[in-house]
Amino acid sequence: MKRLLLSSSLILCFALLATAQERPSPPAEAKASVNGTSVTINYSQPAVKGRTIWGDLVPFDAVWRTGANEATWIEISEDVTIEGKMLEAGKYGLFTIPGRDEWTIIFNKTWQQWGAYEYDSSKDALRVTVKPATVSDSSERMTFNIDDNGTVDLLWDKLKVSFKIG
Repeated sequence: MKRLLLSSSLILCFALLATAQERPSPPAEAKASVNGTSVTINYSQPAVKGRTIWGDLVPFDAVWRTGANEATWIEISEDVTIEGKMLEAGKYGLFTIPGRDEWTIIFNKTWQQWGAYEYDSSKDALRVTVKPATVSDSSERMTFNIDDNGTVDLLWDKLKVSFKIG
């Protein structure tokens, strides 16, 4: 009886682990060294799956977790500028406010939270505004890229939103 119970427990554990690894929006990470500064973005990758993303699944003019599941976070090893504005080294929640013609990129001191449900603007360390761009190639999964020159690109669907780390 004990062996049966132990075997059943092990099978259940393995099944739960396998299910946890098959998240609809899998975890991802973008890393780069920008002028000797380590930059890491940790996020989950939602997929388009035939849906209308901008202005529908992701509403315009509302704070978005910039991904799925847990809030996206960014960690910077040294003080930097973001779009010319100073940001101290540290780990931040990376939120956005998508707009039709302009996006607000938010670096919030509370980096560990689920979604944007507990987002508190009084804890923003920095906000910058950038312009989105339409691209010809569609990205099925939301993806961050960081190049060695400090350009961070968010790509999803037929949209690219970039900001510059200096």
